[in-house]
Amino acid sequence: MALKLRRLSNALGVEVCDLDLRKPMSESTFGEIYSAFLQYGILLFRNQDISREQHIEFSRRFGELDDHASLPRDRHPDYPEILLVTNRPNPDGTPSESRYTGRSWHTDMSYTTRPALGSLLRCYNLPEVGGDTLFANMYLAYDTLSEGMKKLIADLHGIHLSGTRKINVADAGEARRAEVMKLNPPIAQPVVRVHPETGRKALYLGEKVKRFDGMTEEESKPLIDYLNRHATRPEFVFRQQWRENDLLVWDNRCTLHQALGDFDETQLRHMERTTVLGTPSGYIAAA
Repeated sequence: MALKLRRLSNALGVEVCDLDLRKPMSESTFGEIYSAFLQYGILLFRNQDISREQHIEFSRRFGELDDHASLPRDRHPDYPEILLVTNRPNPDGTPSESRYTGRSWHTDMSYTTRPALGSLLRCYNLPEVGGDTLFANMYLAYDTLSEGMKKLIADLHGIHLSGTRKINVADAGEARRAEVMKLNPPIAQPVVRVHPETGRKALYLGEKVKRFDGMTEEESKPLIDYLNRHATRPEFVFRQQWRENDLLVWDNRCTLHQALGDFDETQLRHMERTTVLGTPSGYIAAA
């Protein structure tokens, strides 16, 4: 029986309808799911009241999972495969480290030498209104550039940095800054990445990129700003309006995303993410 798919936007994404991830899944069914993942970039599964173990088990079908060693403060204390994206205070009453996670345009784990293949984000709790997430199609972003621009950026590498949340690590002092730099040194990634499965070219930038390798920030900024604005034009974007028990899966190799702070931060927004490791990419760059 073929999957029932519903388009989410003209740019990217489909909802996979009438599928219960708590039930056993055949290899042929997962093969259809994975084909849709490669074709549309985003898969939405509604009404998935799954356990953390089931979340992890389904995620493993996409590939090897990250243990989030580069983000030790954000991972679940009992499930290292799960990254917390929450504004729930810590047990000692201090603010959550991950309350501002994802507020800039980015692709997951781009600041490592094995950036994410995919991410699977489950929604547990939502504020009364807001808390949406935007996604941009980076195939379209690349395809719609002029031939001259494609030649200009063909061999450039962007320096991807961790610690670019709304509350910058600089606010936490030298010790925290040193910890972040040790865990996540600057990584140079190609500005144009070839998707290892589809063979298509996609832009690979985002707001974690502050300069190009071999160039200063001042020299790099105009082009980076242009490319990021171009990549996130409304016609390339899908807006996910979350519901509790949504599970959203996206391909980090051809999308950018941004969590919006468009909600009352005294209300709980709690998400949990698994991260599927991708193929090696990039290299450690000079700070």
